[in-house]
Amino acid sequence: MIFKNSSKSKLTLAFISIVITFFVWQQGLRDSLNRPSVSFDISQKEQEIAELSVQSIPINFKKFFIINDPVDQINKSLSEVSFEELTERNKLILIITSESNDSLIYKNISKDFKDKNFKFLIDEIEKKSNNNSYKANSDKFNLFKDDRFLYHLLSRKFDFDDSALITKSFSRKMFFKILAIRLIPLLTILIGSILALKILWKTISMKKFCWKEIKSLDLELIDMVLLIAGGFVVLGEVVSPLFSISLVELFSKNISNELSQSLKIFFGYLFMAIPPLWIVFYQIKSLNGEFTFKKDYLQFNFLPIKYAIIQGIKGWLTIVPFVLLISLIMNSLIENQHGSNPLLEIVLNNNNYLSFFLLFVTTTLLAPLFEEIIFRGILLPTLSRDFGVISGIVVSAFIFALAHLSLGEMPPLFVLGIGLAITRIASGSLFSSVIMHSLWNGLTFLNLFLLRT
Repeated sequence: MIFKNSSKSKLTLAFISIVITFFVWQQGLRDSLNRPSVSFDISQKEQEIAELSVQSIPINFKKFFIINDPVDQINKSLSEVSFEELTERNKLILIITSESNDSLIYKNISKDFKDKNFKFLIDEIEKKSNNNSYKANSDKFNLFKDDRFLYHLLSRKFDFDDSALITKSFSRKMFFKILAIRLIPLLTILIGSILALKILWKTISMKKFCWKEIKSLDLELIDMVLLIAGGFVVLGEVVSPLFSISLVELFSKNISNELSQSLKIFFGYLFMAIPPLWIVFYQIKSLNGEFTFKKDYLQFNFLPIKYAIIQGIKGWLTIVPFVLLISLIMNSLIENQHGSNPLLEIVLNNNNYLSFFLLFVTTTLLAPLFEEIIFRGILLPTLSRDFGVISGIVVSAFIFALAHLSLGEMPPLFVLGIGLAITRIASGSLFSSVIMHSLWNGLTFLNLFLLRT
């Protein structure tokens, strides 16, 4: 038996943890179906940037960057969604870009808006619909200068000059943004595909995988159950948030909602990481009689530092084409995917720089380090020792994807988990998979940062 040396108390604790984990993950996956996909917002933001960059795009390049009119594309996308499901801003954009002049529509819609400034705009649009020659004082729209795309749409609707706000330098900045948004993924896919083909050819030529020696701690599978189910889920995802959220709410009464939200995520992640990392510390200490930081228990293998970093970069570049391919297949098979990580939407719509910094630290430093220690530092070596390397890679990647509690993102995350596991074993360095994970999150973060208008 796998658990033959385990005490009854361990088995009981593991069983309780598995039962709780089953219900927590089941509910989490079910809830993910009710969360909207962030891909809709990303697509719209990209079109907004394209529209704001039009005057700066060289004529010879316009056909590559502007295939269809961005405003028409936005109107079409918004029209395909139930009006009730749209945000107030998107409702307003749809109304501004629509050609309908039915004043009754505006009167009915105005009642539903909570934002008094948006209500004012609906009234102005109604006046315009009743009298096409109506000229609104452009100073009335100064309230919306912080939202340059909305201000630009209003200038088109009410025929006033927006060049003082949508300047040539701003438009040029938007052009460089759209250039980066379009080219960075393409270059990454191109380089990654070449690397993947090179690695595949080398593997076929040698007729074997070049695995490095992978050392596992002398832990049983029941220890993995206690770590993942007990530490990661029960203590980390269920108990810890009760403390972290209460702590932030206690000290964040007089700060902005954006900063409060980011602090909850930052401290939430810190508190979530403490229980499983404490279990790892305890497990290592029980095996060795002590815990010494100088000893590389998990094969971080930082040195040579250049090699570890290069392997992480290679792993990241190689897996990008495969993850994006799976994402494209998912998009083609499932029209309206749900369950995007709420953090993506928070980053996309965040305008507070301190808040942004906290989110950056959480996603590119804390998350990769913590998740790699758990999934590739402890779980992968143990599974590989007991069931073989291939099974270890597949099972650890599946649990990694499942732990993110998003049905829509599970396939791409599963492929990413396989890539991280292969990098960990092929490089012989946990630090390489941390670098790879950090780069993946960092690229996602950069893309969301660029999409902010």
